[in-house]
Amino acid sequence: CSAIDACKTSNGGCSAKAECRRTTPGNRVCVCNAGYTGDGIVCIEINPCLENNGGCDRNAECTQTGPNQAVCNCLKGYSGDGKTCTYISLCSQNNGGCSEFAICNDTELTERTCTCKPNYIGDGFVCRGNIFQELLRNSNTSRFYFHLEALSIRDLAGPGPFTLFIPHTDILNSDPRVKDWIAKGVMAQVLRYHMVGCASLLYSDLTTTTNITSLQGDPIHISYSQSSLVLNNNAEIVLSDAVGTNGVIHVINQILVP
Repeated sequence: CSAIDACKTSNGGCSAKAECRRTTPGNRVCVCNAGYTGDGIVCIEINPCLENNGGCDRNAECTQTGPNQAVCNCLKGYSGDGKTCTYISLCSQNNGGCSEFAICNDTELTERTCTCKPNYIGDGFVCRGNIFQELLRNSNTSRFYFHLEALSIRDLAGPGPFTLFIPHTDILNSDPRVKDWIAKGVMAQVLRYHMVGCASLLYSDLTTTTNITSLQGDPIHISYSQSSLVLNNNAEIVLSDAVGTNGVIHVINQILVP
């Protein structure tokens, strides 16, 4: 007589995920494979994520990858190996994307607010100081600023409000008349002809205005045609509404001459 191998056929009736082990002749036990749980007849894959988040940090996501196997990935807004996750302050890098003249505050997870510092105005992402400062900070208008400095013109340091029509830096650099005006001592008058006091006029305001008086004293004529604003029938506004704490700057493509 030979002993009956209870595991010989159909894995002894054990689960396909189990090992059939012979005990006494004609008998066997079924033992679930590693990563599975059950009585051997029925073996269910163990999901480690169901208990204690699979050993992952509470700020991590546990993802099952196989029987009793999982990976841990830190949630958005956190960094680490998944077992340990540390909150990332959005404000700690590049001021959270806020303006250099803004205060960044972490709020809710992956959120932050940007608020312009005192003496600046804007949405927090763009913050502007007074228009005298803004002339220097913008390459389109910086040449005008240097001319004001050279002539010690300080009108724009006051509370305003002011409206400025600033010839583009390239125009001031290339127009040969500028040197003549400086030599003749009339450059200050030319510069002041580009400034308007006691008013902060946005582009939309200018579309309904025909004449305004400059700080130099002479009027500036404004016309609106073909979706463009033109000053003195010559200079077109090409960039507009750079709002500062004491006024607004518009960039024009020609020099205004009183």
